[in-house]
Amino acid sequence: MNGRRNAFLPGIFTGTAISRSLELADATNPQLDRAAQRALLDRVQARTRVQSERHQQDGQLAGLLNSYELGFRMQNALPELLNLGRESQRTLDAYGVGKKPTDDFARQCLAARRMSEAGVRFIELVHKSWDHHSEIVRLLPDRCREIDQPIAALLDDLTRRDLLEDTLLLWGGEFGRTKSAHHKGGGSGHNNKGYTMWMAGGGTTPGFSYGQTDEDGWEAIEGRIHTHDLHATMLHLLGLDHTKLTYRYSGRDFRLTDIAGTVVKEILG
Repeated sequence: MNGRRNAFLPGIFTGTAISRSLELADATNPQLDRAAQRALLDRVQARTRVQSERHQQDGQLAGLLNSYELGFRMQNALPELLNLGRESQRTLDAYGVGKKPTDDFARQCLAARRMSEAGVRFIELVHKSWDHHSEIVRLLPDRCREIDQPIAALLDDLTRRDLLEDTLLLWGGEFGRTKSAHHKGGGSGHNNKGYTMWMAGGGTTPGFSYGQTDEDGWEAIEGRIHTHDLHATMLHLLGLDHTKLTYRYSGRDFRLTDIAGTVVKEILG
């Protein structure tokens, strides 16, 4: 799992990165117990409030202090949340935990379900080695075998726990690929003209596909969706109007969809 950077937003919006082994670096403090840490954080926050009243508050400083507060709370919550030993053997087997080739991504998917169940609002899972510029015939099936079972188990698990209708899943990659393996070494090239992403839950229509490419899979010819349209639709499904979700930076209002973006109503449930 990978916490993305905050771009032009204040530091408080930076994601928290968790290692592939489901560990958070520096999650414990060997020098101070919880009471001492709480007292220290309270003093720092009080000092910051005084400084903010005298001077315009530094966004980076506010983000840093909020990260300290978040880290303090994580010390109690995260170890338990990421403890997959609480799950039944049946659940571990369904995801593929402890087995090759699924173990790595299975742990991420199961941790994601536990986080979603606990109320974490945004979770990003990362699977490496999809940049198939060589040996695609051999390597692509291996990558698919590593993720297919864990993803299927996650969807099934969220459904059984009545979480899927309130959880939007988005699967996607860097961008599309050329149909032919024309690169040296039998790999595919980049293609940003036609590629597939899928959504599940969160108000989308199940068992439905939208748009299509030409017969060679080279370029979208029906139902083209720009990245801005994708973001507008995702935000709509999350209950947000993308045209009103702005942040003032460098003298102008920025939004995720810039000055474009149309909600794709056809995919809404």
